[in-house]
Amino acid sequence: MSVASDARFWDRSSRNYAKSVIADQDGYDRTLERTRSLLGSADHVLELGCGTGTTALRLAGGVRGYLATDFSPAMIAIAEEKHAPVPVPGLEFRTATVEALGSDVGLFNAVLGFNYLHLVRDLPGTLRCIHGLLAPAGLFISKTPCLGDMNPLIRLALLPAMRAIGMAPYAGSFNTKELGRCIALAGFDILAVENHTTKGNDNRPYIAARKANVG
Repeated sequence: MSVASDARFWDRSSRNYAKSVIADQDGYDRTLERTRSLLGSADHVLELGCGTGTTALRLAGGVRGYLATDFSPAMIAIAEEKHAPVPVPGLEFRTATVEALGSDVGLFNAVLGFNYLHLVRDLPGTLRCIHGLLAPAGLFISKTPCLGDMNPLIRLALLPAMRAIGMAPYAGSFNTKELGRCIALAGFDILAVENHTTKGNDNRPYIAARKANVG
């Protein structure tokens, strides 16, 4: 399995993914409202792993610029289809990984990664890339499953079996404390760790972190 095979998995799944219903709509709405409270109208925002663009379309209208990226071309195609009827000024969708983004994108006031970090193969490296794309005191906002806090049967048996037959992509296993430690080691000050679910604890902590001052 590789990043390319992961992208192909999401390409194959894209249409079904676009039709899926958000399991906890109230929890999702809470995440959106919390994120809006941290963003400013003059901000330039980068979203990683944007999928079919649902979150980007909800948040982009409140900031100056919003670049939404995903490594699945099929996901981005659907996002652009959704965006076309009523374009949001300043919103751009692009097929890309964080590692592939060049200096032409500039620096961002905030980088968002929802349901994203558990899908990357090099978590420390990805976090370093995010750090490098942020302006001084910029924010990194994440909400992602922590498989290490879930039932061991899921991460040790079910997911490996599903990956073996092509029914699941790569998924990294870490718990909330380990994730927080990785974010801090990448040069961030963690501002908040919150649980936004309205249906018990789904082990997807909402983490807001600020790029730390150097020196």
